[in-house]
Amino acid sequence: MKNLIVMIGLTFLGLAIFGDSAMAAEAAEGVATGSGLKGIGGGLAAGLAAVGAGIGIGLIGSGAVQAIARQPEMTGSIGTNMIITAALVEGVALFAVVVGLLAII
Repeated sequence: MKNLIVMIGLTFLGLAIFGDSAMAAEAAEGVATGSGLKGIGGGLAAGLAAVGAGIGIGLIGSGAVQAIARQPEMTGSIGTNMIITAALVEGVALFAVVVGLLAII
């Protein structure tokens, strides 16, 4: 987890340092300023949404398996609630991915 935070920090630091020179080069070529950074931002948003959904669904599945192990007679009810909750998490993630990709356009 520490390595992930360090890598994200270094990525943003690199964007802050080299982003200005990239935007200056784009402006000199007549390209819309910031279009490259817009793509990076949209990609990061879509990727982080997918990662967050994966973590959330993993936690839901883990909790459901633990609950079924404690009370096997509640398997049907726990399974139904797990599927509904996972669908809600997946729906939110889908909206986040679409918004991230629309930011690129």
